[in-house]
Amino acid sequence: MDVDCAHFREGISARLDGEDPPMPAAELDEHLAGCADCREWQRGAVELTRRLRVRPAEPAPDLVGGVLAARPHRRRWPRLLLACVALCQLLVGLVQATGLVDLGHGGHLSEHLFNESTAWNLALGVGLLLSALRPRTASGLLPVLSAFLVVLTGFSVVDLLNDAVPAARLLSHGFLVAGLVLLIVVRRDHRNAPKPGAAEPPGHRASTERAAEPPDQDGETERRHLRPVSHHAA
Repeated sequence: MDVDCAHFREGISARLDGEDPPMPAAELDEHLAGCADCREWQRGAVELTRRLRVRPAEPAPDLVGGVLAARPHRRRWPRLLLACVALCQLLVGLVQATGLVDLGHGGHLSEHLFNESTAWNLALGVGLLLSALRPRTASGLLPVLSAFLVVLTGFSVVDLLNDAVPAARLLSHGFLVAGLVLLIVVRRDHRNAPKPGAAEPPGHRASTERAAEPPDQDGETERRHLRPVSHHAA
């Protein structure tokens, strides 16, 4: 191969790469028309370029089963039980508001305190029901209900010792205790639930990074024989 052929083959390589050849296109075509060796070299370069650019996709592992298997299953029973407790608490408030059942208020409390207690029971029932339907709201209700039960327990013990409260009224507070326990469980399940993009199965990140690499990088090593146009043979 003489110097002229090397020069024109750089032009062929540039044309295949979508670059401007270092000589006029007409001059390159004229050389190819009269040089069988360069035509054969061009045919081989075209075939190599085609195989590099149009190669079959590499087989990739099926990650669907692994992703689904690694996904934590959120428990539904705490939310269902919390909804039941919320309905029971609402029922206590409605019964107290309508006066259908005597829960021990009688003459021990004024009318305003009675109404205030009724509103509080209804509000807690609504809050528990909302936490069952939307678990992320459980964190807001948890400290309120915890503090209320701590204070209520102290007063209930004193009233029970003084025989100032009937057993039916104390038993009605059991719904709030059950609601507090279920509220803690629902909140914990919600916090432990996977967030979008927070966890990836083993090998997923590596395969994603490989897929994001520019496709030309793999072929650069195999095309090293195609020299840059800017470096001409002496």
